[in-house]
This record gives sequence, C-alpha cells and structure tokens, in this order.
Amino acid sequence: QVRLVESGGGLVQPGGSLRLSCVASGFTFDNYAMGWFRQAPGKEREGVLCISAYGSPTYYQDSVKGRFTIFRDPAKNMVYLQMNNLKPEDTAVYHCTTLPRTGPYCSTIDNFASWGQGTQVTVSS
Repeated sequence: QVRLVESGGGLVQPGGSLRLSCVASGFTFDNYAMGWFRQAPGKEREGVLCISAYGSPTYYQDSVKGRFTIFRDPAKNMVYLQMNNLKPEDTAVYHCTTLPRTGPYCSTIDNFASWGQGTQVTVSS
C-alpha cells in the first residue's frame, strides 16, 4: 500500500524559509517521479514542483522559480521541498504526490495517482 507522509509545515513570516519533507513507502521509490502540489482555501489544487526519478526538476508555477527547489534522497525514500523567500500567496496545504502515469518522468499534476494528507504552510506577519 502506497503511503506518503508529509511534515515540516508551519507558520512563517514573509521572507522566511521552510523545508517540507515527504517519506514514501509501499512502492519502488527509485522508479517514480515525485511531486508537490498545494491547495489554498477556495482555490483549485495546483502543481508546484516535480522531480523525475533521475533528479530532473519540473516547475509547474513560474511564481516559485528562484525560491523553491526540490530534491530526493533515494537512500531514505524521501523527497523534500525547500521553500525560501516565502510570500503570503504561498499559504496553502502542501501535498506530496507520486505514481504518475509517466512512471519515472514528471507529468501534469492530474496524472499523479497517490498523494499524502498534506502539511499546512502559513505565511503571515
């Protein structure tokens, strides 16, 4: 059974940083792309970043380029989202996701089959 558990969210001031973590189990981690998406209250879910099984990132939002990075640790079956220079508009529940139909390659966020419960990120002064 696929399981994704996120952690690392919290309240941070604008300009601050957070690192989100996701530990994965129940599938062969090395074979699949991993992604992060977010959902703010009253808004649709949107993709943030994805990393292929080979370590190549795909940005879904231009607004996070230069501020967010994604990396994975195959030894720990973990994927991380490093978020710097956070802005109030980054406030959302962030979810880890995997098992895209494209296997090791990133795809549109709708193609991902499994996701975690999420971790809340609030950016406010």
